[in-house]
Amino acid sequence: MPSEAFDPGDITLSETAVGQDILLLITGGVRHIGAASTAYIGENGAEVTTSAVPGHKEHTISESVAVKVAEALRRTVTVVMGIHYDDLSKEQIARVVEIVERRVELYLAGKK
Repeated sequence: MPSEAFDPGDITLSETAVGQDILLLITGGVRHIGAASTAYIGENGAEVTTSAVPGHKEHTISESVAVKVAEALRRTVTVVMGIHYDDLSKEQIARVVEIVERRVELYLAGKK
């Protein structure tokens, strides 16, 4: 995998409508597919299923994002996520999570 310096400004969120459903792609750094989470509204609220590529950790974020968006919009949502920067500190990882959460908040604000 190519090397990528930490640049939190390059984390992007894009939407593709799939009929009534939504596909969100969240990437940054060396873009790839690290995890995919699908959330849908079931009998007891949002339920989620996730597929993660071994050795990747994006599922720790993609699941919560999928649930949050599905609950907010009452639609089935798949989040595909791949963010990679070399040698991040714990603080930089926390910053990545904050940025993703902010991008999701801005996305949802635009849907109202």
